[in-house]
Amino acid sequence: MELASSKIATCSHSSFLSPINRFLRNENSKKKFNVKNKMKSLVIRNASDGETAVVIEKPKVVREYKVFQGSPMPFGATAKDGGVNFAVHSSAAVSATLCLISLTDLQENRVTKKINLDPLVNKTGDVWHAFLKGDFENMLYGYTLDGNFAPEEGFYYDSSRILLDPYAKAVISREEFGSLGPGGNCWPQMAGMVPSSDNEFDWEGDLPLMYSQRDLIIYEMHVRGFTRHGSSGSNFPGTYLGVVEKLDHLKVLMDVVFNHTAEGNEKGPILSFRGTVLHATDATHFIIENCDKRNVYVCVNDKDKCLCKQVPGSQKSRHAVHMDVCCTDMKGAFHIVQGEYYNYSGCGNTLNCNHPVVRQFILDCLRYWVEEMHVDGFRFDLASILTRSSSLWDAVNVYGNPIESDFLTTGTPLSSPPLIDMISNDPILRRVKLIAEAWDAGGLYQVGTFPHWGIWSEWNGKYRDIVRQFIKGTDGFSGAFAECLCGSPNLYQGGRKPWNSINFICAHDGFTLADLVTYNKKHNLANGEENSDGENHNNSWNCGQEGEFANLSVKRLRKRQMRNFFLCLMVSQGVPMIYMGDEYGHTKGGNNNTYCHDSFINYFRWDKKEDSSTEFFRFCCLMTKFRRECESLGLDDFPTADRLQWHGHHPGTPDWSETSRFVAFSLMDSIKREIYIAFNTSHLPVTASLPERPGYRWEPLVDTSKPTPFDFLTNDLPEKSIAIRQYSHFLDANLYPMLSYSSIILLLAPDDNA
Repeated sequence: MELASSKIATCSHSSFLSPINRFLRNENSKKKFNVKNKMKSLVIRNASDGETAVVIEKPKVVREYKVFQGSPMPFGATAKDGGVNFAVHSSAAVSATLCLISLTDLQENRVTKKINLDPLVNKTGDVWHAFLKGDFENMLYGYTLDGNFAPEEGFYYDSSRILLDPYAKAVISREEFGSLGPGGNCWPQMAGMVPSSDNEFDWEGDLPLMYSQRDLIIYEMHVRGFTRHGSSGSNFPGTYLGVVEKLDHLKVLMDVVFNHTAEGNEKGPILSFRGTVLHATDATHFIIENCDKRNVYVCVNDKDKCLCKQVPGSQKSRHAVHMDVCCTDMKGAFHIVQGEYYNYSGCGNTLNCNHPVVRQFILDCLRYWVEEMHVDGFRFDLASILTRSSSLWDAVNVYGNPIESDFLTTGTPLSSPPLIDMISNDPILRRVKLIAEAWDAGGLYQVGTFPHWGIWSEWNGKYRDIVRQFIKGTDGFSGAFAECLCGSPNLYQGGRKPWNSINFICAHDGFTLADLVTYNKKHNLANGEENSDGENHNNSWNCGQEGEFANLSVKRLRKRQMRNFFLCLMVSQGVPMIYMGDEYGHTKGGNNNTYCHDSFINYFRWDKKEDSSTEFFRFCCLMTKFRRECESLGLDDFPTADRLQWHGHHPGTPDWSETSRFVAFSLMDSIKREIYIAFNTSHLPVTASLPERPGYRWEPLVDTSKPTPFDFLTNDLPEKSIAIRQYSHFLDANLYPMLSYSSIILLLAPDDNA
């Protein structure tokens, strides 16, 4: 028997069928008939086994809505006064229709109810609006707009297309991610959820953590990848709640959970940024069920997985949450001139961020996440796009008056971009952490020069490049490396502080830390682009052999280099950022562009982390703990000669020559007395002469050339005294031997024999 729809019942009970059968006989055994009344309809079909079945088809409930004028503000769908106000901006639409779509109709690409908006009643300026009362349970919405279709002028109005509201607080599509629509349509219909004023989320007294930025250690995380692997043992793998289960792991590493992208499951990646795509690297659409604060991130039919529960969970364990936001490439108002789209993002769809309406939209989105979702800060992807001029740029449009000689081409970088100005001076947003990725794919590079208003920090890409070059032993970088250790005063001195530099070695783009010391070249064939994608200039070094399969001496050197990189990150002024998985040596097999993989390549391997818990993970935990203990490694200002002294192979004689591969310094610390730190990135060993401190002697704490556990000598290490005695003849002479490609930390201690 073939069923007519999914919401039907079948019955083959003989007492019910007998009158029907008599009717069929009287009608010469017709195969189908309908009996209609006010309550139901019957569909009768011949079953394959010769019996007749009756299908009861429930009538479709038609919802009715009362339509009122409504208000042009606020934008989006807003529940209030027993109804919902809808408002959407369109500067050139000649007509607008509000489309209400039930969950069932969404699957079939049908509109449940169309409400034509009257331009005389339901339009104010460029805003179309209406206030509706009725039953909105499980109801979605979108718009159709009609107007001029002239691509050469930048107009693409098409009334056959249902458009998303950019202010939608939640977006929903078909239940199964990647499922085709009717006719094989591979782009599923999407719609916003109509909001409800019910079910307010209980924040349980949660308040902003308000950490001082100089004290932060940031961990860049992919939420899905963090617990998706089976070895996580999570009850909620690949979700925000999965992260909450693993907060003990994060507790030993950092203060800030830096969410790079969204959670998800077999139903797809999910996220809502009031319609703006957060940097969900491989997402083509987002699946969300409800738009109240409790469920705004939630997968369809999966109501217990949400960031809202991660935020208070994280903050109870003293972890702040920063969101990685990408309001530079998305569907919306683009940079476009004479029909040509500008591409500063590398993936098209470059948002016209300094357009007056768009920049207000971005501000509203950010405020929503701070006020409603309690996030503590934002990292802006390709933030230099936010500084480019609008395609509507002119001084009158932006400032209200003309400026002489103000002729700007679309996309020209602005010294005082209106959007950055508005964010920086917003009474809510200026109180949270604001971090810029200060470059874009159009060639604009603003590290050190991003418009900052004294509060913006930057991903310090120059730190990454210089440190990679120096640690692998490239000549000509000793002076630049010293600048990096001091918080890059060459970039940030004069209006900003060391903590405006977000220091990192690796991030979601590029090699992992383990791959950085294992591969000279990218290995991206798995991405399906014949290895043409991804960065070619990685400043990596495989330590002598390409790939994971190498001889023992190469593998030892790689472990040493990983420790060197991490030590450098932890002793540099500024804010260190760790990339997820680097703390145990996660590898992606040399793939430096894994945005397209939802697999073990990007999954945090908890089994590998446990295997290495006695090695690199131990070292990372101890180094982060050491940084927190030192008063001098998170300074509020750049170090001066009163606190810091540079050294070379001999005290007080640093070597800044082109061929120098040795940098050392001592740092006064109110807790540790004095710290001596040295880096030897030469292929040759050296013996460093240490600064004389009468009445004191230098004791080793860290030596990256040593195997675990002697790479970091903790007080509870039984063999610590033996390890120190092995170097006593050097230390008695105020010397310390360093192997090639190694770094050390020594602490000043009272000399009992003095």
